[in-house]
Amino acid sequence: MSNCPVAVTESTPRRRTRIQVFWIAPPAGTGCVILKASIVQKRIIYFQDEGSLTKKLCEQDSTFDGVTDKPILDCCACGTAKYRLTFYGNWSEKTHPKDYPRRANHWSAIIGGSHSKNYVLWEYGGYASEGVKQVAELGSPVKMEEEIRQQSDEVLTVIKAKAQWPAWQPLNVRAAPSAEFSVDRTRHLMSFLTMMGPSPDWNVGLSAEDLCTKECGWVQKVVQDLIPWDAGTDSGVTYESPNKPTIPQEKIRPLTSLDHPQSPFYDPEGGSITQVARVVIERIARKGEQCNIVPDNVDDIVADLAPEEKDEDDTPETCIYSNWSPWSACSSSTCDKGKRMRQRMLKAQLDLSVPCPDTQDFQPCTGPGCSDEDGSTCTMSEWITWSPCSISCGTGMRSRERYVKQFPEDGSVCTLPTEETEKCTVNEECSPSSCLMTEWGEWDECSATCGMGMKKRHRMVKMSPADGSMCKAETSQAEKCMMPECHTIPCLLSPWSEWSDCSVTCGKGMRTRQRMLKSLAELGDCNEELEQVEKCMLPECPIDCELTEWSQWSECNKSCGKGHMIRTRMIQMEPQFGGAPCPETVQRKKCRIRKCLRNPSIQKLRWREARESRRSEQLREESDGDQFPGCRMRPWTAWSECTKLCGGGIQERYMTVKKRFKSSQFTSCKDKKEIRACHVHPC
Repeated sequence: MSNCPVAVTESTPRRRTRIQVFWIAPPAGTGCVILKASIVQKRIIYFQDEGSLTKKLCEQDSTFDGVTDKPILDCCACGTAKYRLTFYGNWSEKTHPKDYPRRANHWSAIIGGSHSKNYVLWEYGGYASEGVKQVAELGSPVKMEEEIRQQSDEVLTVIKAKAQWPAWQPLNVRAAPSAEFSVDRTRHLMSFLTMMGPSPDWNVGLSAEDLCTKECGWVQKVVQDLIPWDAGTDSGVTYESPNKPTIPQEKIRPLTSLDHPQSPFYDPEGGSITQVARVVIERIARKGEQCNIVPDNVDDIVADLAPEEKDEDDTPETCIYSNWSPWSACSSSTCDKGKRMRQRMLKAQLDLSVPCPDTQDFQPCTGPGCSDEDGSTCTMSEWITWSPCSISCGTGMRSRERYVKQFPEDGSVCTLPTEETEKCTVNEECSPSSCLMTEWGEWDECSATCGMGMKKRHRMVKMSPADGSMCKAETSQAEKCMMPECHTIPCLLSPWSEWSDCSVTCGKGMRTRQRMLKSLAELGDCNEELEQVEKCMLPECPIDCELTEWSQWSECNKSCGKGHMIRTRMIQMEPQFGGAPCPETVQRKKCRIRKCLRNPSIQKLRWREARESRRSEQLREESDGDQFPGCRMRPWTAWSECTKLCGGGIQERYMTVKKRFKSSQFTSCKDKKEIRACHVHPC
């Protein structure tokens, strides 16, 4: 609002393409919030209400805020009321284009009931029953109907209507499905649901809609737009996701536009989901003494309520048909009995084990004028819009059409007109030399990028004069246009191009985008950047297993007889993101030093001699500077701990240079390292 104090203000000489605002939402019920950004030059607002410079945010409908905490009051209405529920599906490729399932889109059979407040079919924040789960995942109403009928004391009417294949068709091709039901003082709520198919477990419907008013009357009409909700039994995120049961089961909740980037309803700005259906509930009759406080302006009280129309078509839910065609004319033109026929087409048989009924239906009939009742009445559609006038100047003709919705019951020919014509006048003042022009087009862009320029707009001759003369009406217009002063716009840049592809096919890379300088160089220097670079991240690259080099072979594990030696290598990098797995890290080979002597005492003596000989040789190596010419070495360090407890590990020890002689030029004067195997026994 213009009188609001300024909360944030920021100015910069650099071109800004993005503004971030942190704000606190007002209390619930305050209404919508409008955020506006303005482009100001010399204290004149040039832009404010264009494109994304204005953002309107409204409160989410409380109907979908999780558990419905609206208390259900006791009903004080008298008598009973009868209603008709009509379901209008609006889910189509035009309204919801993202990933729309073209082949199998449909609404399952509608199932519901009028009931008391002691029974809940489904509700936000509650858990889906087995019946709701079967509707949500399979589109089958059988279990749901069984659950409803088990609550016979709490339910007055079971609501049922046919499935719709495909999900959307024009109303002049297929009538919207409907069902009738009754309510009374104790059973004054109605609930229903239908599956959006194919989908993981998405449905639409109403839960505990109260048809009793606080004035002790019956609601006349309810119109409700519907968005899909999740039954909490399957974790799929797209229409045709594979089955992925939700364990543990989650609560029923409305879908939102921020659920998952792959969702067909995803909107990164978090906008509301476009409604997929509309339900209209209209009161068609009341019975019994009424006690409403406010007088009802609709006189629909009847002596008796007709029972709900039962669907005589026992077609299994697994058989999907087109609508019945209109009845044909009677085969008899006299008062003798004949037959008339209607047909339908089998579109799909979902379960081959369940047979589908015939696609033709016959009914006895007699010729025109032979029926006791007046069966010669036609049912006609509404008139279609008038056609354009036949001429563009003066008086001409136009027409409109309608079609037969239901032929006469007695088989006679429908005599009502299906076409109507009338005179029409276009441009009464036109003369034979007048010409008909199109509307003016949009103005072209200003010829100048700053300062004064010119802009043009055009139109075309739609119809030349009837007398063959030239059309004198102008086909183009020009006028001056004023752009901001030139010295205030040293830079005029084109929009940024799209970001380039990432420079790598996996892992971290870079991508770029460019823009061009459109203003003339003489307008001033432009220091704005013409190219931007940003990091991009693709799925990680596969990393193969990496190993060290093989160690030296260990000493033979036996001092005589047959033994074995091992060598090892260590894993430096485990395989990641699908890289090649690690090969073996331990190798063994046989070794044999000499035959063992049979006399154990002599053998032990020779072992001791060999061990002492090796120890004295090692001490000699540690103290003898000639072993490493040009330097003196420190003694070997102790062996490190084994890298593994079993299965073959390694130990390391080191010898470092203590002193190098100045005259030394030997390359052998380096730190030493030894590796040996350890814990070679199997795990």
